Amino acid sequence: MLDLRRLACTAVIVLAVAGCTLSGSRAAGSGSGSSTDGSAPGGPLVASTSTSTVYPAHCQARDNDELPDPACTPGALNPAVTQATIGTTICKSGWTATIRPPVSYTNKIKAEAIAAYGDYAGSAMGSYELDHLISLEIGGSPTAVANLWPERGEHNDKDPVENAAKRAVCAGRMSLADAQEQLATNWVALGHKLGVTGIPAS
Repeated sequence: MLDLRRLACTAVIVLAVAGCTLSGSRAAGSGSGSSTDGSAPGGPLVASTSTSTVYPAHCQARDNDELPDPACTPGALNPAVTQATIGTTICKSGWTATIRPPVSYTNKIKAEAIAAYGDYAGSAMGSYELDHLISLEIGGSPTAVANLWPERGEHNDKDPVENAAKRAVCAGRMSLADAQEQLATNWVALGHKLGVTGIPAS
């Protein structure tokens, strides 16, 4: 009888420990990997002033070629732009023109980026805009390759979303960090949230 009680107690302890381990493992993994809504995997955005023109070798545009590969183009921030400095940076008229990189710099990256993304809209340079994923108007890095990708079309649907996000930040309706994160993750979804019309369906 005593042995049976010991076996029963041991079984209860083993099951309890296993249950805790399984539930803990699931909780730890719940915030990693691909999200269920098709957005890019989460991760902290980093500030960068890099001027390297070396682009990743292989990239794949996603969501009908509307969004970049998050492994190649996760987005990068301008360290000069913070919530405390928006009044003298992004919310100041004409400020972005003072930090926009020259074409001589961006064309080197653009050619490599088009090849890396597999010429998905053709091989002609004019078929793409080298887009800042996190726009300069929202404090994106001007020069880091992690914030640059070849978006098809010289004038794209993302531009009015960037403008709307800037207005929301400068009016205090959205924090800078929220705008940056949502623009980097899925600019289409952000556009619909801000009421922008004429953009792809989310």
